[in-house]
Amino acid sequence: MAAGGGASSAPHAPTMDTRTMFLLLHSVTEDNARYFRRQRSEASRRFVAAFSRLQEDGRGLQPLLAALAAHFAAHDLDLATPANGYRSLSKVVRRCVMHAVHKSRYVAASRRSVFFRAGHNLMEVEAYSSALRQLRALLYFATSLLAANRHGDLFFSDHERGLSDEFLRESNTMHKGCFYGRCLGFQFSPSIRPFLQTISIGLVSFGENYRKHESKLGTAATSIFTSGKYAIDPELRGAEFERLTQNLDIHFWKAFWNITETEILASLVTLTATTVRVNRVLSVPPHTIAMPLAIDPTLTVDITPPVAHSGPGPVQMRLISYELREGQDSEELGGLCGVEPALGVEARPRGKRVPPSPSLIVHFHGGGFVAQTSKSHEPYLRSWAQELDSPILSVDYSLAPEAPFPRALEECFFAYCWALKNCHLLGSTCERVCVAGDSAGGNLCLAVCMQASAYGVRMPDGVMAAYPATLLQATASPSRLLTFIDPLLPISVLSKCLSAYAGLEPAASLSSSAVEKIDPLSVFRNDTSVLLRGIRMGASAWLSSLLDSGRNSTSHEMMRKSCSETALSTAHSSSCSLDSDTDFVLCPTCPLPAGPPVGAEEERERVREAPSRFPRGFQPLRSGAGNIRLQSSDTVRNPLMSPLLAPEHTLRKMPPVHLVACALDPMLDDSVMYARRLRSVSRPVTLSVVDDLPHGFLSLSSLSRETRRASALCASKIREVLAGRVPPVLPPYTPPPPGPHMATASPSPPRSPTTSPHSSSSSAASPPRASPLRRYSPQLSPGMARRPSPVHSRSPSPTQTAAPLPPASPADAPYPSSASPLTPTTTAPPPPAMDATAPPPNPTAPPATNTATAASAPTMTASLLSPTAPPSLVLAPSLLPSAPDPPPAAPRAHRKLERLVPKNPASPPPPPPPH
Repeated sequence: MAAGGGASSAPHAPTMDTRTMFLLLHSVTEDNARYFRRQRSEASRRFVAAFSRLQEDGRGLQPLLAALAAHFAAHDLDLATPANGYRSLSKVVRRCVMHAVHKSRYVAASRRSVFFRAGHNLMEVEAYSSALRQLRALLYFATSLLAANRHGDLFFSDHERGLSDEFLRESNTMHKGCFYGRCLGFQFSPSIRPFLQTISIGLVSFGENYRKHESKLGTAATSIFTSGKYAIDPELRGAEFERLTQNLDIHFWKAFWNITETEILASLVTLTATTVRVNRVLSVPPHTIAMPLAIDPTLTVDITPPVAHSGPGPVQMRLISYELREGQDSEELGGLCGVEPALGVEARPRGKRVPPSPSLIVHFHGGGFVAQTSKSHEPYLRSWAQELDSPILSVDYSLAPEAPFPRALEECFFAYCWALKNCHLLGSTCERVCVAGDSAGGNLCLAVCMQASAYGVRMPDGVMAAYPATLLQATASPSRLLTFIDPLLPISVLSKCLSAYAGLEPAASLSSSAVEKIDPLSVFRNDTSVLLRGIRMGASAWLSSLLDSGRNSTSHEMMRKSCSETALSTAHSSSCSLDSDTDFVLCPTCPLPAGPPVGAEEERERVREAPSRFPRGFQPLRSGAGNIRLQSSDTVRNPLMSPLLAPEHTLRKMPPVHLVACALDPMLDDSVMYARRLRSVSRPVTLSVVDDLPHGFLSLSSLSRETRRASALCASKIREVLAGRVPPVLPPYTPPPPGPHMATASPSPPRSPTTSPHSSSSSAASPPRASPLRRYSPQLSPGMARRPSPVHSRSPSPTQTAAPLPPASPADAPYPSSASPLTPTTTAPPPPAMDATAPPPNPTAPPATNTATAASAPTMTASLLSPTAPPSLVLAPSLLPSAPDPPPAAPRAHRKLERLVPKNPASPPPPPPPH
């Protein structure tokens, strides 16, 4: 691994039994702690402290994971789609534990070598120790959500605002820098981590030079020279990343995200993208459109142009087509085309015109409602135009906070109606129309369909929404707890984007004349001299910083402090703070650029006085207070802004919806709950969950094989809509109540030959089934010694039941290991439909409610979060599955495991499987 630090290369092992995983963690950390106790150095003392913390947090995490695993199935969409925030949190914790195990095994194998880098490995172990402590706090909070929510619900109602307040209060003070330094992106695919590290380095460098230059290109040029110190110092990068995400306002994020809109970067990306024959920017004038009604085409309804906030104005669009079709080169369309500078060269010849396509795709881009245009989404749109053989019209709607809700929705609906009315200019007959979008664009897709239903015009034939935001409120949910650790969607950035779209940004920020609005069509204009000046100033600053660091360095300091110590002891010292002469754009409640933040002590005191949901003796790591505030408004309850809150009569008119979500995305619960609401009103809907990818993977479609496969999955869903294939209407899912019976052997549901044996989370033992105890063989980095794993594979008896802790069932793993991460299993038949006499579902609750299970959740949480409970918690007997009597003799493979793992009365080894 590079000296700069990053997530280690330990592979993910979701198939390892939870009990075995923690036994391995305890064994290897105890061995390392015993070795370093015999040493007499500061590094050895810190090694012992770090390994002791790993052991302590491992003992606290094991019962929490086992308790949550019993409730996984109750929050899934169905048996074929095991996905929800509780599974995602469990998966993240397991991967962090496996990274800690892998790093500890490397230390044990290399600690006696003369080439062993004690300082580097010490900071690696301390970083994962801090990350595991913070993840333990998130699991405690997840158990609180499990007790507060109704059975199967992932969000709670408005009258339970206490958890949302506490969610934001904890996000203000909990230390998050450990997730942005050496542990950056440990939960994602290894092919994504270098990109995330580049983004984090660019972000902190851009923040250091923000507003020192008139041009954002000059800022980017200077950032190249200041990024070196953040590349070689992960602790500094993590502290600065946390500071920026907590304090800078939405205009900083608009400026940073819009770097991809500059002509130089956009042209470099499009040079490697698919070449197309039509790529034209359109500006549609604000004229009223007479649309025929869907029920009677002889009648029309007038669609007025957008007028919210800024009055009538043209709507910008981009037409992309792989082939030149009839109408796309007409004079009428040419009169709507704007002028866009282009540095790329289209190598394909013009050729002849082809007939119009029977289909049309209307696309709405993502960007948190505040940034980006269709230009930054061109690479995957070009690929879709070729694969789907259909023109694509991408709408460049106005962005917040200058144009908050409902301006973007008005422009998107107006563009949709204009496309239907003028399809002959777009090279299509509009026999089949699909609306597609990602993130914020997915939200607009669903809202446009509701608008079309309200006006009575033609509905699209289907929707493809990738990782959409369906509830635009700062509401806590299991998956939204991942915003504490997500480098692309931190909680502070998410709340700022939602507040900007809701029109809750302060008036001073909206009217500030110092804020520069990025114009992607003119940012490259007259920028060469500014770029050269920025490079010259950046080089000078870089040389000065090297000289200053050489004069200020102390030779007697043997090693740097760890990420947690740097952020906790000197969270706002000069070594981790921004330059005092930097002119930052801050909110009125933001801390100053240098020195202790305003109100930091008051915020910490308020956190100490608030009732804690953590057990006595445990507290997460804390850092400086942020400025996230919970802002409420009736606007966020508008169904056109939060489609999850739409009434049932509106949902019954929705077209077929295809949702593509990410298992590790903070917005996962939005997709799961929206799919459950559509299914509760008997509407066709599918939910596909991709694994190991972050939010916004479509913009990274050319980065790795995983992102290309995920983009192809989205294209396949659009192809289904254009081909007229409607998914079947499935009855609502009635999950089995969690309890001891979930861990006993039960017959597996019938399935087709393509169904994975692990696709159901409710059956614990489906004979015959592969044992969860499988060989763990990490792919070590160059120079690391490979040590044999003590875990061996052995098939259990068909009559064997699960061990007491944890349940030896597919629910023990966060996601089925044998299911494809990109194509969810859809062949398992659903359970019978609910009784027709049942009361109608709550807008944010699943249709079925099990009172016995709902009553058991508070009991479980009360036993876990009791103020008198010790750090090593014991589960309530009602939540533990019954354990079978152990066999009289253990096989040879299990005796080998017992010899490796020391005896521990607090956590006895699992009963051995029979021969």
